[in-house]
Amino acid sequence: MAIAFSSVCLMIVLAFSAMNGGASFVVGLLLALLPLGIWLPVILALDRMEPEPKNALILAFLWGAGVAALVSMVLNTLNFVVITDLLVSTDDGWYWTAVVGAPIVEEVLKAFLLFGMLWFRRHEINGLTDGIIYASMVGLGFAATENITYFIQAAEVDQLGFVFLMRAVIAPLLHPLCTAMTGIGVAVAAMSRPGMLRFTAPLIGLTGAIALHSLWNAASSRGIGGLASAYLIGLVVMIVLIVVVQRERRRLVGLILHYLPKYIPTGVVAMVDVQMLSSLKARKAAREWATSRGGRVSGTAMREYQQAATELAILHERAEHAAAEPAELENQRQALLWVMQRSRATFLPTAGTANLPWATTAH
Repeated sequence: MAIAFSSVCLMIVLAFSAMNGGASFVVGLLLALLPLGIWLPVILALDRMEPEPKNALILAFLWGAGVAALVSMVLNTLNFVVITDLLVSTDDGWYWTAVVGAPIVEEVLKAFLLFGMLWFRRHEINGLTDGIIYASMVGLGFAATENITYFIQAAEVDQLGFVFLMRAVIAPLLHPLCTAMTGIGVAVAAMSRPGMLRFTAPLIGLTGAIALHSLWNAASSRGIGGLASAYLIGLVVMIVLIVVVQRERRRLVGLILHYLPKYIPTGVVAMVDVQMLSSLKARKAAREWATSRGGRVSGTAMREYQQAATELAILHERAEHAAAEPAELENQRQALLWVMQRSRATFLPTAGTANLPWATTAH
């Protein structure tokens, strides 16, 4: 339902842009899609240890591209009219709309999806990386739709090259970087014990997103020097996020090494599997081996096994932090063990684990 609603909103935005842009709409649409071909794979590659469900990622992207973009178009226009009436000057109206009105409107609208996931799909947010990825998907969707409008307007005044350089080359990750602040806050809340932090962390993250967005818009409107400052700010934020993702990956490997060996006596995991699950290179080798041995079914089973085993390690951490009810955690644990047992029986029908090919690539 949410995906369908977001898709309808996106269609409305595209129809409105097509009616107003004419021939420039096609050019704007194609140029807006170009950055997605680069940055979507990059963002998705951040979460190779525990990939998020495709339907959740699609919803995040469509929410940003559809719902958030459509509503922000209306509210930003109203803000501009009100602010301009108060300030008289059109230039001042545009400036204060960009620095104050737009950051609040856009970041709040993008945050609704993340807050909704925190409420309805908390179990999908297992670390800071998950929050960053979902937030980045929302931001990429929003940026793509917004860029269409900017490119259409630029084409009408012969400034398309400059605007494309600014929005698609110099600052293609403005919205993902800003919304990632909210994503981190939501992830902190999802992993926290019941208490005030579950309420304050998302709000602090949202405040950070609004502040970063406002600072960027204010700095980039101050000429070359301001633009350089804005770009430097964005670069620093990106580096910080990359460090966070790398630390999260090491944390996840630590959880796998700590918790999964306890399940060796059950037969759903062997020590060689624990080693495989701790390395991206070994995981890939295992999937390739399973596919070559048993076709697509076996390869899919290996992928499901890796996913379930990783989530099992994360589940134990959530249990230690009391991030969910014990009965809920136990139900999830039993479900994950069932998936691991079923998948293992598919790609490894015999009991032996000696000389498995990924054992030599696990380090």
